[in-house]
Amino acid sequence: MTAGYGELLRTPHAARLLTGTLVGRLPNATAALAVVLYTRAEGGGYALAGVLAAVYGLATAVGQPLLGRAVDLYGQPRVMLPAALLSGLGMGLFVLVGLTHFPLLGGETPWPAHAAMLIAGLFTPPLEGGLRALWPSVLKRKDRVQAAYALDAVAQELMFAVGPLLVTLLVAAWSETAAVLVVNAAGVLGALSVVVSEPSRLWRSEPRESHWLGALRSGGLLALLGAFFFVGLALGSIAVAAVAYADGHGGGMVSSYLLSALGAGALVGGLVYGARPWPGEPEARLRLLTACLAAGYLPLVLVPGTGAMTLLSAVAGVFLAPALACAFTVIDRHAPRGTVTEAFSWLVTTFSVGASVGTGAAGPAVELGGAAAGFAVAGGGGVVALLVMLATRPVLKAPAPAAGAVHRKENDRNGGVEPGFRSGHQA
Repeated sequence: MTAGYGELLRTPHAARLLTGTLVGRLPNATAALAVVLYTRAEGGGYALAGVLAAVYGLATAVGQPLLGRAVDLYGQPRVMLPAALLSGLGMGLFVLVGLTHFPLLGGETPWPAHAAMLIAGLFTPPLEGGLRALWPSVLKRKDRVQAAYALDAVAQELMFAVGPLLVTLLVAAWSETAAVLVVNAAGVLGALSVVVSEPSRLWRSEPRESHWLGALRSGGLLALLGAFFFVGLALGSIAVAAVAYADGHGGGMVSSYLLSALGAGALVGGLVYGARPWPGEPEARLRLLTACLAAGYLPLVLVPGTGAMTLLSAVAGVFLAPALACAFTVIDRHAPRGTVTEAFSWLVTTFSVGASVGTGAAGPAVELGGAAAGFAVAGGGGVVALLVMLATRPVLKAPAPAAGAVHRKENDRNGGVEPGFRSGHQA
C-alpha cells in the first residue's frame, strides 16, 4: 500500500500540487476558530464572533462554484491567484477593523468587519476542485487517479484536524492577530505554489456548451449533491453530539477522543480504498459505500461507555473518505463537458452547507433527547443520503461513452485513463 502511494507522489508535480493545495486551504480549515479567537481577544463578544464566522462560511459556499466556473472558463492562474490575494486582503482588513473598532464596540456591530468576512469568504480560491481537475492530466492512469482521489480525501481530514492545532500554537507563541495573518499568508503562498506549476498553467477545460446552469444541468450531479448534502449533515451533527456525550461521560477530552477516532477511521479507510483498483462501475460502488456509511452512523445512538463509543466512532469514520473519493470519480464522469472544476466546487459547497445544517439541527435535538438524539440526527442523515442514492439510481448511472471512447479501450485495459476521466487537457 505504501509503495503505491509512494509511486503516486513521485510522479512529477504530484507532491507539490497536493502540498500546495493543502497549505492553500489552511485559511478555510481554520477560519471559524481563528475568527472567534481574534474577535474575543480584541473585545468583541461571542455573538459577534459567531455571526462573523457564519458570514465567512456562507460567502465561501457561494463563492466556490462561481469561482470554479470562472476557472473552467479562464484557466487556473488567472482566477485562483487573484482570488487568493483578495481573500487574504479580506482577512487583513478584518484584523485592521478589529484593532480599531472592536475595543470601542459596546453594543455596536461594525459593518466593515462583515464586509471583510464577505470578501475573505467569497474569494476563497477553489483549490480543492482545481486539484481534482488536474489529477487526470498529471497522473494519466486510472488506478493512480483513484488513489489520488483517496489520498486527497484523507489529506483533507488531516488538514481539518491539524489546522486548528496550528492556530492554537500560533496564539500561544505569538498572538491571535499573528495566527490570523500567518495562516492567511501561508494560504496565499500555497495557492501561488499551485498556480505557477506547469500542470496548472497548461491545464485547460474541455470546450463547454454555454448554459446558465453550468454543471448543474447534469441530473447525475444533482443526485450526487443531494445525497452528499445529507452526508455533510450527518458529519456536522456528530461534532455537537460528541460534546453532549462528553458532558455526560466525564467531560474533559472525551469529545476529542470521539472526533479523533472518527478521523482515524477515515484515514485508514481512505488509505485502504485508494491502495487498489476496484472492479465495476463507480456509481454502483458509491451506493454500496453510502450504505456502509449509514450503517456505521446508526450504532452511535446506543451511546455506550467511553471505550466502546470511541470504537464505534472509529468504525463510523471508515467509509467516509472512500465515499468521498468515489464521489470525486462519479462527479468527473457526470459533469458536463468543460464544467469539472465547477462541479467539484459544488460538492464542496453542498457538503459544507449540509454540515452547517447538521450542526444547527443537532443542538435542539440534544436539548430534547440528550446525546443519543444528537447521534440520531447523524444516523438519519446517513439513511436519507442512501435513500437519495437509491431513488436517483435511474439518473445516477454509468454515463454513455463519449465520442471516440472506443479508440481508448485498449488504453483503459493497460491502465490508462478511462473515458470518464476527462477533467481537462494540457495545452
